[in-house]
Amino acid sequence: MDRSIVQLTLVRFREFIRQPEAVFWTFVFPILLAVGLGLAFRSRAPDKVKVGVVATQPAAASVIASLKKDSSLIVETMTDSAAALALRTAKVALLVVPENGGVRYVYDPQRSESANARLITDRAIQIGGGRTDPVKVTERRVTERGSRYIDFVIPGLLGMNLMGSGVWGIGFAIVDSRGKRLLKRFMATPMSRAEYLMSFLFSRLFFLILEVVTLLGFGALVFKVPMRGSFGELSVICLLSALAFGALGLLIASRARTVEGVSGLMNFVMLPMWIFSGVFFSSSNFPSLVQPIIRILPLTAVNDALRANMLEGTPITALGFQLAVIVGWLLLSFVLALKLFRWR
Repeated sequence: MDRSIVQLTLVRFREFIRQPEAVFWTFVFPILLAVGLGLAFRSRAPDKVKVGVVATQPAAASVIASLKKDSSLIVETMTDSAAALALRTAKVALLVVPENGGVRYVYDPQRSESANARLITDRAIQIGGGRTDPVKVTERRVTERGSRYIDFVIPGLLGMNLMGSGVWGIGFAIVDSRGKRLLKRFMATPMSRAEYLMSFLFSRLFFLILEVVTLLGFGALVFKVPMRGSFGELSVICLLSALAFGALGLLIASRARTVEGVSGLMNFVMLPMWIFSGVFFSSSNFPSLVQPIIRILPLTAVNDALRANMLEGTPITALGFQLAVIVGWLLLSFVLALKLFRWR
């Protein structure tokens, strides 16, 4: 490797470790976020459903008695006006209005918890009225690692961290140097712009190891997040992802002159990926019309590849599309950054 690239890479490394805030956001913040999400969405018994009963009819007593036998329901008696207000403000998921010979359910079908409350409530009332099920049912309950929310979110946090440290870490460093007129001095040296930009990508490799080991090690030790795939193949995915996001950071910072300007560009690029690329919830929730666009976003490809490797043990040979997207963004971003980059 050319000596100038080695020296520039060491400079990038020293600049990073001398910034406590950069170390915090790269290594500490993802762990704190994982702890918060892991505790908030930890495995626990299903939440009880709160329903309101309009107790203005004599038949309300038997309905309330039937509902209180179901331990998954919280039953509250209300007047007509109080019931309407409770439903409107989402304090109850369902209203039960006893009528002569039956009941009437009042709920918003667009609220998923209301639809679920309707099923549970009707089951309790029908059983209380003497319903018997004609089909015998048995069940076996299982809890598998890999199906929990924390198992889903750890790969997403890793992908988000690879993107953030690559784009923010590299982009800010370049624009800050340009703003301080340090880049102008490099113009008088034999160093080429390719060597300068490549030094940023190489500096990411050392921190990449720390990022991956810290976050995944924490997830495995504290939350028992599974690692079903090959560690070698996971390393390849992380390496390509870090280089791709680093190249994207180079492209964003290739012409920006101020920290404020590059901050806006970074948010413009990364915000859609935070929303659409499946960091905290599945990207499949979005309409099928936009799925082709979502699938070619770099963070989507990274998250899909990480989850396939970690949770399903999918070999890297079966991740051709995701790797092609990652490598495509790496090459396109670096070539454009090399062409557009300016020292001044």
